[in-house]
Amino acid sequence: MVHATPVPSSGFQALILCGPGESLNAISSNPEENPKCLIPIALRPMVYYPLDWCKRAGITDITLITPPSALASVKAALQQNPYLTSLPSPSPTVVAPKDLKMTTGTAELLRLPEVQACIHSNFLLLSCDLLCDIPGEHLLEAWLVSQSELGSASQGGLSVFYPAKGIADEIKKEPTDFVAVTSFEKDEVPAVSRYELSKLAMSMPMDTLKEQLENDKGLLLRHTLVEKHASVKMLTSYRDAHLYILPKWIRSLAQHEERFESVSEDLIGYWAKAEWQRGLSKKLGIDEILGGKNEVQEEQGSNDGDSLEEEIDLRGMTTTHGQDSESSPTVPSSVEVPPILAYLTKPSKQLIRRVDSSALVLAMSLRLAKLESVEEVGRAAASPFSHASKIATPEGIASRSIVTKGDCLLGSNVMVEEKCVIKESCISSNAKICSGARLTRCVVMDNAVIGQKCVLTGCIVGRFSQVGQESVLKDCEIQDGVVVEKETDAKNEQFMSFEGFDEDDDDMDVEDDQDNDDEAVF
Repeated sequence: MVHATPVPSSGFQALILCGPGESLNAISSNPEENPKCLIPIALRPMVYYPLDWCKRAGITDITLITPPSALASVKAALQQNPYLTSLPSPSPTVVAPKDLKMTTGTAELLRLPEVQACIHSNFLLLSCDLLCDIPGEHLLEAWLVSQSELGSASQGGLSVFYPAKGIADEIKKEPTDFVAVTSFEKDEVPAVSRYELSKLAMSMPMDTLKEQLENDKGLLLRHTLVEKHASVKMLTSYRDAHLYILPKWIRSLAQHEERFESVSEDLIGYWAKAEWQRGLSKKLGIDEILGGKNEVQEEQGSNDGDSLEEEIDLRGMTTTHGQDSESSPTVPSSVEVPPILAYLTKPSKQLIRRVDSSALVLAMSLRLAKLESVEEVGRAAASPFSHASKIATPEGIASRSIVTKGDCLLGSNVMVEEKCVIKESCISSNAKICSGARLTRCVVMDNAVIGQKCVLTGCIVGRFSQVGQESVLKDCEIQDGVVVEKETDAKNEQFMSFEGFDEDDDDMDVEDDQDNDDEAVF
């Protein structure tokens, strides 16, 4: 395992977006008290991982951006949670823009005055749900080398993508992106070849691409793409990691282009296309921001549907190699759009993954639980994700119980009574596993109670929840604070608490997206 070694400050700062996490509402019923960024992954709060990644890369100027409703909880966790307080100083700054709502897009967030005021240099933008053991200084070095011949006003960016299909921990229905990349020319910064970087030509969610395919009856591409790039590689199984290295001028672009809602789809996607699509950089305001002034009327390449540029149907193409075309002359521009680079990771032992669904919370927690502890192999050989020990309080486990140490993590003050069997599971602090219970591939959060003789397989049990004795649950999710009645037998169900429903509605059946026979238990 390669470890990151802190490097001297390179002038970078990091912004970590701690959004509402609506995709995890089956785990947290109160995002104000228990926001997404504090949901545990292998016992540690989710935001611990990007914070630790930045610290190991030598970045100390870190800002957490959170909705005002979660500000108190985030600040309290930074001061009290033992995992967060164990991180090297200084502590991150927490900013809660007054107009940041639960539905605010990531690009909209960058336009908020409080966030604009935070950006004073080149910066990293990353999500609180990121797990990454690729050394941060490796990515920073790749970006710095690629920009070595450019001035500060014309520096490009870097976006990281990882394979989400065909991997060991593949999750059904995990979203992917359509990514089109091109190779560097031989005379373009040859030093970057060892970093396996590409130029990003297009990027959009696969759902967006499917809609376009349906509307256009095919994949339509502009002539200028194949004129600009002789070869284009298109991928559909990768996912945007929401880990970006961005130049300072992006702050102005985000503020200028009010139509941008998403960083991934809009800001990154349009920036990538502006590098080859004629006229787009002017319409986006990039020319003005970078100090250029294009006096040529660029009628071709408009971005409003009135383009004179012919579209190409990819289905009719036998190659992506472009040919000279007299009908599409190159329009001179006073500004060369800096490229956005793509760092495409490969399936390997190194881990990079977004954890933005309940299925990923379970899968990634169980994966990290299998790592050897520092106690077992020493700090030098241990993963950066390893815990000091696999079982924090061994005396809390009754002598006649079985806990498979190789694939389990037990937090502090966990109580395991007699005749329990726990395999491949993560159990957070102050949880109680009553006598005779059997847990396999489960995540049990802090202060939860599993009743006597329960059998749980593939379940997520929220904090302060209780599972009644002799219950048999498989692949279920139990929201925090919910009480499951004793002797409950359930499969693929979500046990949730809905405030505001009338008592007469308590038996309402809610159709599950994955299985029409499943119910949501209120």
